[in-house]
Order: sequence, then structure tokens, then C-alpha cells
Amino acid sequence: MIWNQLLSTKRTGQENQPTSRHDRTQFQRDYDRLIFSSPFRRLQDKTQVFPLPGSVFVHNRLTHSLEVSCVGRSLGNNIASKLMETGEADSALVSEIGAVVATACLAHDMGNPPFGHSGEEAIGHFFKKGEGQRFKEELTPAQWSDLTRFEGNANALRVLTHAFEGRRKGGFAMTFTTVASIVKYPYESCMEDMKKFGFFQSEVETYQHIAHELGIKCVDEEKGIYARHPLVYLVEAADDICYQIMDIEDAHKLKILSFEETYCLLTAFYDPENEKGEFEKIEKIFSEVSDKNEQVAYLRAKLIGKLVGICTDIFWNNREKILNGEFSKGLIDHLDGFEAEALKSVRKESYERIYKHPSVVEIELAGYRILGVLLKEFTKAVIDPEDYYSKMLLPFVPQQFRVKPEDTTYHKLQSVLDFVSSMTDVYALDLYKKILGLGL
Repeated sequence: MIWNQLLSTKRTGQENQPTSRHDRTQFQRDYDRLIFSSPFRRLQDKTQVFPLPGSVFVHNRLTHSLEVSCVGRSLGNNIASKLMETGEADSALVSEIGAVVATACLAHDMGNPPFGHSGEEAIGHFFKKGEGQRFKEELTPAQWSDLTRFEGNANALRVLTHAFEGRRKGGFAMTFTTVASIVKYPYESCMEDMKKFGFFQSEVETYQHIAHELGIKCVDEEKGIYARHPLVYLVEAADDICYQIMDIEDAHKLKILSFEETYCLLTAFYDPENEKGEFEKIEKIFSEVSDKNEQVAYLRAKLIGKLVGICTDIFWNNREKILNGEFSKGLIDHLDGFEAEALKSVRKESYERIYKHPSVVEIELAGYRILGVLLKEFTKAVIDPEDYYSKMLLPFVPQQFRVKPEDTTYHKLQSVLDFVSSMTDVYALDLYKKILGLGL
């Protein structure tokens, strides 16, 4: 793969249209297009990890995405500077890599359903073990796998590129490079040995076309597995850095972790022998700032800066493998020594103390129940639209998710998933109550 081809301003659905002159670059236009979009705004009411805030404000999908975007821009700018310094890429678009990564980071969670990762599990469970099982015989094995293994990553690609009813061709009409930069798992759902996947059957041709245009390497033609676009590694690293560290900060604010525990987890990334100066800086700041939340915020900011530098180096030192499609795992998984041990401790504490905390489990249980009911009722409605009850339900579905009687079962079921996955937590709960007649 070569940078000059990997960086392209061609847009989905608008390939044959001339590029218009504009005060902003094409990649900056991508960024602005997402910021002003409804799907992006809805992230403010979607759970990240903890239930949406009461008296203590913790992260939701929107704030998480904005922070990831900031970190991603730093990573992208670092790589762009190195490429320009060495002359390894002579495309005029190299300087825009930071903008591309920042935009892809904004979009990376746009396909996630309400109620966090439990929302994905609830959708898969409905088809695998719930009432959705009855549709299996009407679908191909690959289509069935799309539903039973519903994946927010694949849905993000669909949100960005699919022409929903009444909407323009090409979806958001984003540049090929931005779209490719969010596809962490560039293969179909039928790869059962893979934990996640990058696109549904409905978007296979879309991704294949983008990959062909950008010269993304196909590493297994028989299975249809592609190499990642190199910028995916930067988007993934920004996400990994943010959610690993920000979850610790949120846990401290919610008093799940003590200040001492939080301090130990975050400072473990520094070598007491070789980085004594860093501990001296921390002590100096702490002597000036007594607020514990501000002290943790300082540690968090300082650590993110360090991890950005490390991940930049890992990417740069492995750039040949990355361009050849031979690099495995994420950048942050290539930490070594005490830093790797520190990350291991953060992940262990997050899993045992944060992700299993009652407040987190409660919202997951509620989400499971709510999405199960919504899927049950709306799949019935789209399959049998003439039923009296269906006629009462279908007006709730926005025009962009409407289907025609002649549409395939796969398309009809996808339209329900498009509708349900686009919901905010609050709207899903409200609609659930209305359907069940609660609160009347």
C-alpha cells in the first residue's frame, strides 16, 4: 500500500462529480459534516460505560468521541510530520492526516446502539435465542450472521455510507480515506473465528470498492479479508488510550476507586528509576493543586500525552509492516516492560471493579430488556404491516427507515436495526414504556 493512493478526496456517491473549491479542505469538510449531523448529536444521550449522569457528570458516547478525536488528531499530526520530514510520501494530502484521523475518531461509535455494548449483545441475542430465530430460514447464512453477531463497528460504516430512504446517494458522502479509517475489522461477519467484523452484507460492495480505489491490500482473497488502512491503527490507538484512562478517572469521580488506587494505576506507567523527573513534576503540581479530582485530571492528561508519544513511535517503527498488511494487534498492545504491566493492571481493575459495578450491570440489564421488546414489536410490524397493531406502531418509524412491501426480509430486518440502533437511551426507554402502556 502507498500513501499517495491511500489518501484520497473522492467521496462516496459523488465520485464523478468535480471537487468544488472551498475555504476548508475536503477532510475538514468531513469533520464539520459529522459535527453538525443528527446521528452525532444523539451520542450525547448514549451510554459509554456508566449510567448517564445524575449529580456527577461522567462520559457519554459524545464526550468520549470528542476526546478520542483530540487524541487522534495528535497522533495523525505526529505521523504526518514524520512523513513530510522524511519525504516518504509526496502527496499534498499528507499534511491532512491529522484531520482525517480526528474525523474518523468522531465517527467510530456512530453505529453503536443505546445502552453501551450490552445493546449489541441484546440485538444478537434476539436473533440467536429470542423470537428473531424465526427469520433464519428466510436469510442466507451470511445475512443471518450479520444479525446474530450485530456489530457497532459494521453499523458505523453503514450509517456513513448507506442511502437511507429519502436520503442522498452515498450517505454522508464522506471521503474514501475517512470512511476506510474507521474499518477496524475489514472482513465480513461470516468469519466466525473472528471476534468482530467490519461490514454487513449490505455494505460488502461499498467497502470493496473503497478498498480497490485506495489500493488497500487483500490479504486473503478466498475469505475476503483485507489489510487495515494504516490510519485505522491511529484511530484505534486514540480510542484505546481514551477509554482505558478516562474510565479510571470516571471511576474515581464516582468513588468506585479511591484516590490512592487511581494514583497508583496512573503513575505505574512511569519508571521510578529512569523517570524521576516526571514524579517531581507531579509533586510540584500537587503542591499547588489540592483538589483531588484536579490532581487526577492532571495525571490523566499527562499520561495521555505519554501514550500518544509511545504509540506514535510504535506506528513509525512498524510502518513498513503496516503498509504491507503484516502488522498485528493494536498499537497499544505493543507496549512493553513496566508500561505493558501498568496497562495490564488498568485493564484488570477496569474489568473487575468498573465494568462489573452494580450501576453498570443495572443499565445493561435494563437495556437488554428494553431492546428485546422493541425488536420484537417492530420486526413483527415491518413483516406484517397490514396488522392492526402494526399500523399503530409503524408511524413511530422515521421516513428514512421505512420499507416497501416488496423489500426482502433481510432489508426489512435491517431497517428495524437501523431504527433501534439510532435511538438514544432515553428515547428507547420512553418508547418501551409507551408500547407496554406503562405510566398511563
